[in-house]
Amino acid sequence: MAERIALEEPPALTKTIFAALEDKARLPVRSLIVLGFLAGAYIGLGGLFATVALAGADAMPYGTAQVLAGLVFSVGLVLVLIAGAELFTGNTLMLGSVAARRVGLGKAAKALVVVYCANFAGSLALAAVVLAAGVHEAGDGAVGRAALELGSTKTGKGFGTALASGVLANMLVCLAVWLAYAGHTVTQKVIGLLLPITAFVAAGLEHSVANMYLLPYALLVQQVLADASTSISVPGIAGNLAAATIGNVIGGAFIALAYRCAYPEAD
Repeated sequence: MAERIALEEPPALTKTIFAALEDKARLPVRSLIVLGFLAGAYIGLGGLFATVALAGADAMPYGTAQVLAGLVFSVGLVLVLIAGAELFTGNTLMLGSVAARRVGLGKAAKALVVVYCANFAGSLALAAVVLAAGVHEAGDGAVGRAALELGSTKTGKGFGTALASGVLANMLVCLAVWLAYAGHTVTQKVIGLLLPITAFVAAGLEHSVANMYLLPYALLVQQVLADASTSISVPGIAGNLAAATIGNVIGGAFIALAYRCAYPEAD
């Protein structure tokens, strides 16, 4: 009979996660750049998969396609956590390690900035490759139209709305990371992260790294198709990313600091 693998209790899990984030903050800059680039591309692949799922949204009741898109988007975080990569949004949990005095604020901030920039580079590179692959032409152009609709919806949100959406998005993403750390097998990790990621995508919340791929890709598709029905622009993308990033930091910090306060023995 196979041995049962018990999950860690919350206090022990909190200590494990803070220790892991301490290690992440101390990675060499070169490693942060390479692994951050990969994470940007991995999350972008999740965004690509979700866009394909949304290409058939018109034929389904509202919500069905969104849940499907959320399920398939989860492949991005699966790749990040199982294959190994550095994701800005998940790494905002590092602020819990700072509060626990496991790592200095300056070192954590440096690691977060480097990873954020690397995530952006990986996302942009993937967007260019996906465009060159002609994915937007699939389904008689349905994938391209889905990308444009998604990009237009996101850039059309006001700053406050996008910021609040970013808070909620990264609370769910960080909880997905938290639950994945609780697992000891690939299956346990995937099951742990699946529902929180599905929830944030289905609700249309703003995840800065996902948007680093989705919005530039939508802009590229808009230019290639010369679509006059959408008005996705660089300033609109910048505004969305700024609001989503601030919200993501707040959401991640809330989860990290809440558990640090609940379990001070994790210091």
